[in-house]
Amino acid sequence: MDAIFFDIGGVLLDSASVRRAHERFIADLRDEYDLDAGNPLETWRAELGAHFREREGTEFRSAQAGYERAIDTLGVGGDWESVFERALAETIDPNSGAVEVVETLAEYDLHLGVISDVDAAEGRRILATFGVLEEFDSITTSEEVGRTKPDPAMFETALRKSETVPDRSLMVGDRYRHDIAGAKDAGMVTAAYGAEEGPAVDHRLGDLREALDLV
Repeated sequence: MDAIFFDIGGVLLDSASVRRAHERFIADLRDEYDLDAGNPLETWRAELGAHFREREGTEFRSAQAGYERAIDTLGVGGDWESVFERALAETIDPNSGAVEVVETLAEYDLHLGVISDVDAAEGRRILATFGVLEEFDSITTSEEVGRTKPDPAMFETALRKSETVPDRSLMVGDRYRHDIAGAKDAGMVTAAYGAEEGPAVDHRLGDLREALDLV
């Protein structure tokens, strides 16, 4: 391989830790702003989910805009963003082996990139929290492209940045339709980390460190 690309959520980032971070965030808001009784976490998640469900096709919808919409529903004013960023920084975790494999691959003679549906600032903040932001040669986000995976534009943009050919570029993802099938349609080699089985899966990773053997 001449290039290897990682998704963030579910691959580099432990998705369960994001749910814990959201719980911590709402708990901190409740303490700081004396939210009304009820279930503010459920309300916040429902409104955030509605924001993303209103997306048409592979249209990009900003997570930041969704957070703001959900916060408005809770009636919270003030500097909620610093509360949110603190909760994430102190709670999110990388998946096992993620930091090790990124740091190791950064020493290889290949292009190391990210292809993720996150907001650009949020993606960089996550990578910086894990201490690996500077290890990547390119970061391609849906905010930048205006589309989400499996839209071909996501993979085409990343491949242009890497200046590598698709069949020598590996995509590591956890969602079959978005990451694996999308990358395969773009001509890339695929490695499924937790994704379901399907004809687009070239390799399956039980541990992210196994990606080292593929490159």
